[in-house]
Amino acid sequence: MIPKFMMANGALVRVLIHTDVTKYLNFKAVDGSFVYNKGKIHKVPANDVEALKSPLMGLFEKRRARKFFIYVQDYDENDPKSHEGLDLNKVTARELISKYGLDDNTVDFIGHALALHRDDSYLGEPAMDFVKRMKLYAESLARFQGGSPYIYPLYGLGELPQAFARLSAVYGGTYMLSKPECKVEFENGKAFGVTSEGETAKCKKVVCDPSYLPDKVKKIGKVARAICIMSHPIPSTHDSHSVQVILPQKQLGRKSDMYLFCCSYSHNVAPKGKYIAFVLTEAETDNPQVELKAGTDLLGPIDEIFFDTYDRYEPTNQNDGDNCFISASYDATTHFETTVQDVIAMYSKITGKTLDLSVDLSAASAAEE
Repeated sequence: MIPKFMMANGALVRVLIHTDVTKYLNFKAVDGSFVYNKGKIHKVPANDVEALKSPLMGLFEKRRARKFFIYVQDYDENDPKSHEGLDLNKVTARELISKYGLDDNTVDFIGHALALHRDDSYLGEPAMDFVKRMKLYAESLARFQGGSPYIYPLYGLGELPQAFARLSAVYGGTYMLSKPECKVEFENGKAFGVTSEGETAKCKKVVCDPSYLPDKVKKIGKVARAICIMSHPIPSTHDSHSVQVILPQKQLGRKSDMYLFCCSYSHNVAPKGKYIAFVLTEAETDNPQVELKAGTDLLGPIDEIFFDTYDRYEPTNQNDGDNCFISASYDATTHFETTVQDVIAMYSKITGKTLDLSVDLSAASAAEE
């Protein structure tokens, strides 16, 4: 129920390959990646060739965008010749973009639909991260030669915990499922176990989400969400059976982006002929129906719709003091890039090691569905 796609070349896929979890999973490419601009849905151009065809830009803007895309595609951190005299660790994203004279509309879809920034604060930061994010998008798109850079597991995201549980069992892990009311036990401020139904499982460290330790987290926001069951694909997405549409904040006059996510029977998550669409955003009011209207209006006829909101938390505890490692809540984005950074940071805190994810992705035959 937390709808997220994976970048085909992104950190989560690298984690899955690194851990060998891919042998328990089957993936299918996502059909489309789109962006909302001036009231319409458009395919996201991801390289110089697509930029030239895109109706998002006028003729002269297309030429400028093409030059910018070529710069990003050719950029190599270790080859100063490709830098064109720019130090991307010092030059801001705004300065890099202004060098190519791109207009605000173009910057909007590049920053939000390609680089997947959630607001415009990235413009004042060093351009290196912005360029790396754009390269990741293009590399992910190239992996499948499909309509989008995203992949999604057959049978849905429930396959992820199932696959990790299987792998954990292979290495001697024990699972206790459907345990009600798990309580973390402390002694002298340090966690030493988890109790449920009168049984205490002893441990040296507790890893959990914010709901288990509400006194060790702080609220940082709220997500508004609509869950829609439909009998057709989202209009204007070329009949895509699975799709992400990003609605940049500026297009809606909001502080944060809105996301549409749709998947269907093609990923085995719904009965034949049915589509499940989610509309999500960082809540700015207490009325999700009104707040999400810009997104739900794009869906066409809806069989059934459900609205809800959930609070987002992040940990405030000292890991070395209480032996508790708490993840942040899921945000409104419909991709895993932000979540995986949190997971990798937790891994480093728990183990004291840095995770090397420089794996050979061509060896990932399980993900090459």
